[in-house]
Amino acid sequence: MRRRVLAALLAAGIAGCAPANREQLAKEALSQDPEFSAVLEKHQELSSRIQTYERELTLKRSTVEKTIQQLRKDLTEAARQVGVRTAEVKQRMEPDRKRLELTLSLAGEDLAAKREQRANLGRQIVQSKKSLKDPRLGLSAEQLAQKEAKIGEMVRDAQRLDQEMDGLKEHIRLIKIKLLLIKF
Repeated sequence: MRRRVLAALLAAGIAGCAPANREQLAKEALSQDPEFSAVLEKHQELSSRIQTYERELTLKRSTVEKTIQQLRKDLTEAARQVGVRTAEVKQRMEPDRKRLELTLSLAGEDLAAKREQRANLGRQIVQSKKSLKDPRLGLSAEQLAQKEAKIGEMVRDAQRLDQEMDGLKEHIRLIKIKLLLIKF
């Protein structure tokens, strides 16, 4: 009996008939097979449960999408605020950085001046030593002693300049390290 009802329903659907009223089809099926009511009730209950699940999913999807949109807005605002705060904090280090850069610049200029001074002194020492060996000058022993004393003094000045330049180079190195350490 059940097979006949299903066959009739399938035939009506396959034949391309106008869609029949569901209630009428249910009445027809139940009139021929009253036990089919349990299956229809079970189907109705399960259909109702599926619709409830689908509505819950739709609601959850909507809630999650709204939350995602809000989180994106919050993230954008947080990133903007961090950018502003970061710029403010970096600005607080600017005076120290500028002071170190000025110190570095002055030390560099001082080193360059001492290098020039040392180069000039080195040339003077070489020229003075050459002049000591020139027999055309006809220097007396006293004049030779004075020139040698002068050369000795220039050599000591050159050694002092070398030490000062070494100190300046170390000072410049330390300033560069400090600048590197406060760099963001």
